[in-house]
Amino acid sequence: MLGNQYVEAFHQLTTEANDAGLMRRRYGFYWSMMLFWTLVTAAVLVGVVLLGDTWFQLVLAALLGLAMAQLAFLGHEAAHQEIFASQGWNEWTARVIAGLFNGISYGWWADKHSRHHANPNKERDDPDVRSRVLSFTPDNTDRRTGLAAALARYQGFYFLPLLLFEGFSLHVSSVRTILTGKDVAHRWTEILFVGIRVLGYLAFLFVFLPPGLAVAFVAVQVAVFGFLLGGAFSPNHIGMPTVPHDADIDFLRRQIHMSRNVRGGPLVHFFMGGLEYQVEHHLFPMAPRPNLPALRDMVRRYCAENGIPYTETSLGEAFRTIIAYLNQVGLKHRDPYTCPLVRRYRG
Repeated sequence: MLGNQYVEAFHQLTTEANDAGLMRRRYGFYWSMMLFWTLVTAAVLVGVVLLGDTWFQLVLAALLGLAMAQLAFLGHEAAHQEIFASQGWNEWTARVIAGLFNGISYGWWADKHSRHHANPNKERDDPDVRSRVLSFTPDNTDRRTGLAAALARYQGFYFLPLLLFEGFSLHVSSVRTILTGKDVAHRWTEILFVGIRVLGYLAFLFVFLPPGLAVAFVAVQVAVFGFLLGGAFSPNHIGMPTVPHDADIDFLRRQIHMSRNVRGGPLVHFFMGGLEYQVEHHLFPMAPRPNLPALRDMVRRYCAENGIPYTETSLGEAFRTIIAYLNQVGLKHRDPYTCPLVRRYRG
C-alpha cells in the first residue's frame, strides 16, 4: 500500500470514529474522577493530622502517592483536550492539577509531551528517547564512555528501581524550568502553583509530624507517585522501533509502529489510567478515556485490513521486552540493534 493510501485509511478511520460518537465528551466520568481523587487527597491529609506520630503514616503516604498519580492521569487528559470542549478550560484544569496537586510545571511537561506525540521514538526529535541516565538507542550508547558506558550494559536490570526516582526527577526538572527556562508561559502562575504545592506540603508535614517521619513520608509518597507514573508510561514505547530523525513516515504508521498496547483487566486499566490503549491514544489524543476500548476494536480491524502491524502484549511481556531491549542497546561492541522498520526507512 502506498503512503497516500495510508493517509486515506486514516481519514476513513477518523470519520468512522466520529460517526460512532467515540470523540464525544464524557463529562460525568471526568467530573466524578476529579471530585473523587480530590476528596481522597483531602481525606489523606486529614488522616495525617488525626493519626499523629506513628510509622503507619507511611501507609497514608503511599495512598497519597496513588492519588497524585491518578490526578496526574486526569491532568494529562485535560492537556490533550479530552475533558472539556473549551481549550481554555482544559489547559487551566491541566495547569491546576499539575501545579497545585502534583507540584509539576504544566508548561514544561506540555512542551515535552507535545514533541513526543509529534515524533514518537524518533531520534533527536522525541525528548523521551534522550536521557542522561538510560541509553535508548545504540548511537546514544556509542557516545558514552567510562562509568556511564559500563552501567549501560546492565541498564535494563535497574530500570524498574529507577522508576522510584521518577517523581523526584519531575519535581526537579519543573522547578529548574520555571525558575531558569526561557519563554515560560504563565511563569509567575506556575511559580505560585508549584511553590504553594511544594512548600505548603512540606510545611504541613513538618508541623504535624516529627522531622524524620516527615522526611520518610515525602520519600514514600514521591517514590510511589513516580513509580506509578513511570510504570504506566514506560511500557508504551520503550522497546518499540526507534527511527532516525530524517525518516519520513505517514502519521498513521508513525503512531502505530512506535506504540504498544497493554492487555489486562480492570486492575491494569486502573493503574495505567487508560494509557494501556496507547496506540489509540496516539492516533486520537483527544479521545476520552472511556471511549478507548471501542476505538481499540476499530483500530485493530483497520490495521488487519491494511496490513499494519499492531502490537499488544501483557504488562509482564512489555516489561520483559523493555529490560531485554535496554540491555541490548546498552552493550558496546555488539551487533548494532536494528529492526525491520528502521532498516526500511534508512534504506
